[in-house]
Amino acid sequence: MKPLKKILDFLFGHDPEIFDEKGQVRHRLPPKVWTQWKDRTKSSPSTNWRQHAGTKGPHAAEPR
Repeated sequence: MKPLKKILDFLFGHDPEIFDEKGQVRHRLPPKVWTQWKDRTKSSPSTNWRQHAGTKGPHAAEPR
């Protein structure tokens, strides 16, 4: 039965494993990856949106 499943998966693709029993998307990633994802905008001053000039008011940006 297993070789038949492999052939069918090859021909028609296999079912994605990202859905839980309710049909909701659930990514099975380790906690370290989620922490890095949440901290991705804080890690570098160039990508930290909280320090962006636009968040400080209309006259905060220096003219070019």
